[in-house]
Amino acid sequence: MTTAGAAARARVTATTAASNMPYLIGSLVVGLLLFYFIGFDEGATSLFGNTMVVHEFVHDARHFLGFPCH
Repeated sequence: MTTAGAAARARVTATTAASNMPYLIGSLVVGLLLFYFIGFDEGATSLFGNTMVVHEFVHDARHFLGFPCH
């Protein structure tokens, strides 16, 4: 492999903060939703009704991450 060939394949693309904003906001929303479902959805105080489905689905993750639930 020659240096000229490697330089031709390595292209740098510059992005601006404005062009990355949808990805940043989307990542923040997904992260906050995951944090809510794993950390705060207790079933009885759920935003989605009086159901324990979400709590039971993420139960092991709650304990693994140190969130109390019992």
